[in-house]
Formats: sequence, structure tokens, C-alpha cells
Amino acid sequence: MPDAKVRILVAKPGLDGHDRGAKVVARALRDAGFEVIYTGLHQTPEMIAAAAIQEDVDAVGLSIMSGAHNTLFPAVLEALRARGASDIPVFGGGIIPDEDAEKLRAAGVAHIFTPGTPLAAIIDWVNTNLKKSAA
Repeated sequence: MPDAKVRILVAKPGLDGHDRGAKVVARALRDAGFEVIYTGLHQTPEMIAAAAIQEDVDAVGLSIMSGAHNTLFPAVLEALRARGASDIPVFGGGIIPDEDAEKLRAAGVAHIFTPGTPLAAIIDWVNTNLKKSAA
């Protein structure tokens, strides 16, 4: 039986309407061989957590360009915890100052990518950090 593909949910939480970056990353991940589920715009943390569980994903990638990263990343982590899914890593990117990125990582966000990060670096991080476990 061939190895199962890593499944990643890409989501745009909150009222942020800038989704080009999320779509570019989602397509790059898909083209690199991962299964990608894109939720679309204006998702609540609860909707993201529910979709992550329903889709049985290996990770959640958030794109936040609105400046609400200090609220939305922790809210998604909490929504996953509340559903017993704290084992699903959350990573993401957007306009996030370095000092905020450090705080988010300390709060449990697996990785933060900033604007200008090469797509290959994101793919490499996923390959290195999100291994699909054997069933």
C-alpha cells in the first residue's frame, strides 16, 4: 500500500479578505504532493477546528494578513484543544512581527512564515516536520 499523503488544512480566519498568499501556498503544497483542503475566507476558529477534525488533517496552516494574529492563532489552538485535537500542529504566516512570532511559537504555534519566505522553504518545513504516521 503506498504511503498516505500528508493532509493540510489551509484556512483564512477572521475578517481578512486577502487570500492570494493562502491560495499560492495551498497550490504549492498540493503541487509538492500533499493533500490540501482550502476552507476559503472568513472562517471562525471553531469552523477551522471542526474542519480539521472532519478532514482528519495532519496540520492546519493559517494565513493572517489583518494584524489579528495574536488573537486568531491562539483561538484556533484553543478550538482544537476544546475538541480533543491539540495534537494537530498549527503553522502559518502573514504580516507578523518577529517579536509576535516568538510569542506565538511559545504559545504552541509550530512555525511562522513571514512575507517573502520561498515556497520551497515552506515545503521543506512540511516535509521535515509533518511525517504521516503509519496506520
